[in-house]
Amino acid sequence: MPIEVSIMPGQEKLTLTGQLGEVMKESAKAALSFIRSNFKELKVPKNFFHRKEIHIHIPEGAIPKDGPSAGITIAMALISAASGYPVRGDVAMTGEITLRGNILPIGGLNEKLLAAKRSGITTVIIPKDNEPDLVEVNEFVKKGLNIVPVKHITEALPIALVGWDKTQQNSENQKKNDNGKTKRKS
Repeated sequence: MPIEVSIMPGQEKLTLTGQLGEVMKESAKAALSFIRSNFKELKVPKNFFHRKEIHIHIPEGAIPKDGPSAGITIAMALISAASGYPVRGDVAMTGEITLRGNILPIGGLNEKLLAAKRSGITTVIIPKDNEPDLVEVNEFVKKGLNIVPVKHITEALPIALVGWDKTQQNSENQKKNDNGKTKRKS
């Protein structure tokens, strides 16, 4: 399920469209709260919400959508829009997100993996607690999919966001250089 996010000048508010149920709306609010609380670690400007309207749209509005399993996807779309790191087009993800960024298990894993495979997805991020459920998933469905279990959304960032891992390593190297503690092998 694609998720679109737009951050634009306006009142500080969150707009949700696409015929979302109450649980999915709560997931969007939880994702936004997590990002606002962890802006620095997520490379999001501190004021990304200041005097801005954030619009989250889940297309195909004629189809009602509900449930918590899009939490990680909504959070990743928000992080992408606020940080400027694009989400890879060959990655899908599922999992409920908490206010602390933990990724909780979901139901219907087999169906979600099958839908990803049919959509041409090559990597699927799933909750770590759903890993035991993979034994029940048909081998045909799993074949060709890189299934990555995660416990926390920060584990998913270098997998889902283009350029995230490179900048993370560069910033760690820069910190070492700035502190004058770069060690050389002799």
